[in-house]
Amino acid sequence: MADVVKWWSRMTAALTGAVLALVVPAHAWAASRGVDEVMFEAARRRTRSRGGFGFLFGGALCCLFVIATIVLIVVLISRNRRRR
Repeated sequence: MADVVKWWSRMTAALTGAVLALVVPAHAWAASRGVDEVMFEAARRRTRSRGGFGFLFGGALCCLFVIATIVLIVVLISRNRRRR
């Protein structure tokens, strides 16, 4: 169990570092360039007649795919450990 906790903490630290190294500078660049004004203008021009069900369904499907992939990886790793 200690190995799993150690592995999980290392993966979390690596992911956090990658997110901070990529997202924070990109956000700072976008804020300094006025990109947020373009986003607000695009949101104002958007038509309201279309429903957002397709986006919701696509997001849910993507989320289920990611969760299924993670579960499959965990199952395969745990099977390989039992065989030894």
